[in-house]
This record gives sequence, C-alpha cells and structure tokens, in this order.
Amino acid sequence: MHSAITTIVETFRARGDGAYGAEAVNQRQHALQSATLASAEGADEHLVAAALLHDLGHLLSEDALPSSVDENLDDAHEHRAYAWLKKHFGRAVADPVRLHVAAKRYLCTVEPGYADTLSPTSLKSFHDQGGTMSDEEREAFEAELFFEQAVALRRWDDRAKEPEQQTEPLEHFVPLLERVLS
Repeated sequence: MHSAITTIVETFRARGDGAYGAEAVNQRQHALQSATLASAEGADEHLVAAALLHDLGHLLSEDALPSSVDENLDDAHEHRAYAWLKKHFGRAVADPVRLHVAAKRYLCTVEPGYADTLSPTSLKSFHDQGGTMSDEEREAFEAELFFEQAVALRRWDDRAKEPEQQTEPLEHFVPLLERVLS
C-alpha cells in the first residue's frame, strides 16, 4: 500500500471514531457516508475520493471538534490537508476538498431555503465561516475550476449524517484511492 494511503487508513483508525462535532455520526461514518453517496450518484473516482477525504483536516488536527454550537466552529479544516492532498492526489481531489466550505456558503447564497436544510451544527458553522457570499465572493467561487465538483461534494456532505446508515468499510475505498494517486 502506498504510504499516503497508509497515512489515511491509520488516521481514520486513530481518530475516525471521534465525535463529528455535535452531529449524530462520528468522523468515519460521515466520511464513508459522503463517499457512498458520491459513488451511488455516479461521481468519478476523484470526486468519490474527495468526498471520503473532505474532512481529513479535522482528523489531522490535535484538537477535538467543538461539541457545542455555542463555540466557534470555523477551524479552517478545508485548508489544513489541502497541500498534502494536492501533492498525493492532485487538484481533482484536493480542490473540491478546499472548496467544500465555500460551497456551503455559495449554496446558502444562491438557493433560497438551502440553509433551512442544514443541521444545527452545519448552520452554526456556516455563520462562523462567513455566512452568505458577497457578489464578488460568489463570482470568484464560480470561476474556480472545480466549483461544480465542490457543490456536489457539499450536497453529499450535508446528507452524510445518518447514524443508522450502513456503508462499506474504509478498506473498500483503498483500491479507489490507489487508482487516483498522482
């Protein structure tokens, strides 16, 4: 197994059972559900990998996620793993990860009612991460090469919070990760 894949597997083993903030799922469940949704909707392998790894920045941090919506929920996790993901997987994986927080802000800006679909934790982090976008921010986001992939990832991210949802284990995605390595 490639060393980057080993790092991912070991990181999920060490920290994946940790709380996903105040959500009803843990970090591993959220990642696996996101990747499963992406795969079920026919996303290409790079985007399935991005869905699996979109919150890797949370897992790489030594700090636990806040467990209360009374705390600031903007930890800039979307940037924490970006350089590492780009080095090992390229922009088709790394850029949607980098952009998935902005994608939430974008969807809440351009789709009336989208914010109403967010969990309380996600709604709080939306406000902590900057709230709705200005026209300039929206235009800059739409100009990003992987903006459409980031929006798709965001939608899976928002739906991947079902405590009873069954998924394949992490090991199921290892061959896919090996295929999309740079």
